[in-house]
Amino acid sequence: MTNYEEIKQGLADYEAKVAKANAKFPERKEFKEKHVYTPLDVEGFDYCSKSGFPGQYPFTRGVQPTMYRGRLWTMRAYAGFATAEETNARYKYLLEAGQTGLSVAMDLPTQIGLDSDAELSHGEVGKVGVAIDSLADMEKLFEGIPLDKVSTSMTINGPAAVLLAMYVAVAEQQGVKPEQLKGTIQNDILKEYIARGTYIFPPRPSMRLITDTFEYCSKSIPKWNTISVGAYHIREAGASCVQEIAFAFANAMAYIDAAIKAGQKVDDFAPGISWIFTAGLNMFEEVAKFRAARRLWARIMKERYGATVPKAQMLRVHVHTAGSVLTAQQPLNNVARITWQALSAVLGGIQSMACCAYDEAIALPTEESATLALRTQQMLAYESGITDTIDPLAGSYYVEALTDRMEAEAYEYIKKIDAMGGAVAAIEQGYMQGEMSAHAYEDQRDIETKRSIVVGVNKFVDNKQLAEQDVLTADLSVAERQIAKVEKMKGGRDQKAVDAALTALKQACAGEENLMPYLIDAVKTYATLGEICGVMKEIFGEYRQDGSMF
Repeated sequence: MTNYEEIKQGLADYEAKVAKANAKFPERKEFKEKHVYTPLDVEGFDYCSKSGFPGQYPFTRGVQPTMYRGRLWTMRAYAGFATAEETNARYKYLLEAGQTGLSVAMDLPTQIGLDSDAELSHGEVGKVGVAIDSLADMEKLFEGIPLDKVSTSMTINGPAAVLLAMYVAVAEQQGVKPEQLKGTIQNDILKEYIARGTYIFPPRPSMRLITDTFEYCSKSIPKWNTISVGAYHIREAGASCVQEIAFAFANAMAYIDAAIKAGQKVDDFAPGISWIFTAGLNMFEEVAKFRAARRLWARIMKERYGATVPKAQMLRVHVHTAGSVLTAQQPLNNVARITWQALSAVLGGIQSMACCAYDEAIALPTEESATLALRTQQMLAYESGITDTIDPLAGSYYVEALTDRMEAEAYEYIKKIDAMGGAVAAIEQGYMQGEMSAHAYEDQRDIETKRSIVVGVNKFVDNKQLAEQDVLTADLSVAERQIAKVEKMKGGRDQKAVDAALTALKQACAGEENLMPYLIDAVKTYATLGEICGVMKEIFGEYRQDGSMF
């Protein structure tokens, strides 16, 4: 039996000694956490309702009963650059190195639904990801890679449904049935309006595309994750840990509300919702974040939406280590940063992960740095011992108190957003953007005033310059080669079939039918991404940053 009165007295004596010690040796800085955590910080802790067991509601300790003892997390490397052929070679290299899933980075024109030969694409083709103009590129991207054997994650949002249609078409060519496909499309458009900016259409038609994808996949591609809600991008844009949870959850609830309004059942589509979170530098905060997020999401799904299927209540998380905290100065320091970020994610119980390469603050990762990022995960999995038992930090006074606090603070944000009318209304009012900007400003001010130390940046600085040959840069001829490929492809396709498919798609956009079958038909004719999105723009319009449409 815990003697709380004895602990209270002991804590008072301890604090008196701390005050006396601080008179001689002041603490290094103003810490936000207590000196020490005790049973008082988790007084009345109900194990069954707050922690429970792995694989059981509320899933605080993990979504699977055996977690990593039964199966390790999926190890990915986020990769994509230049042309589909070059990226395909990188994927095969990584798969041979032991990677267990693919994570596709698209270039900026692809992300905003433009072809490589569009005027706005100039200077961006193949630069931050792979250029995908048509089904021909998707065929090359996965050439020699059996799609029934790998899980593929695609970081794509505005045109996500189109890229999924291409993936389905490539699988069909391989003889792989849709129901065999496993993977994820990001498909989270709301966070684009507040964090990234790669939107195409206004919110309402964008939400239609998302709910159409939910419906189609629940019936035809049941193993596919139809959305990966982007908490990661919210955090990378300046949000705090708590805001990362709350704002992503608010966006996800908007998608769920839209799907329910469209007549879908939550137990049917919610199992296809997955998540991408970041793993930042504060290890215990990150561990508590994942535990708090799982518990809060399970309660929201059960209590607000009446989800009864366990998979509809689970928060299944892919993690990408935080790129925003990597430094161009002393880049090898990033190896250590990435390692403990990945460690915190595993201790937090995630399902899939991609680690940044240490040189990403400078340029595209080299094969060597990409392999090291993968090896980091493999060493954690096989050498560190952290997978031997599930949720090993459970029961820590600090971790449990921090988990409770983060859940409560995130829920307070959600209540504020509910009062505004939900995520879309909060975005229109600039609420989430304002909160994120304020937090980002505070973080930057702390670095500049040295309240927060970044090794190699504002302390322990050197003046060494990175040698030019140490970085991988984009080939400036990529755009020319890609445009030539598109022109050749167009010259050999059946233009009448293209026109007919695009006309049918346009008519469907003006109606209420599910658009996925029309998109699949269109990509099979080798209609380009730009042509398909262009047809949809004619009906849906385009979205401007000021909220207007044109």
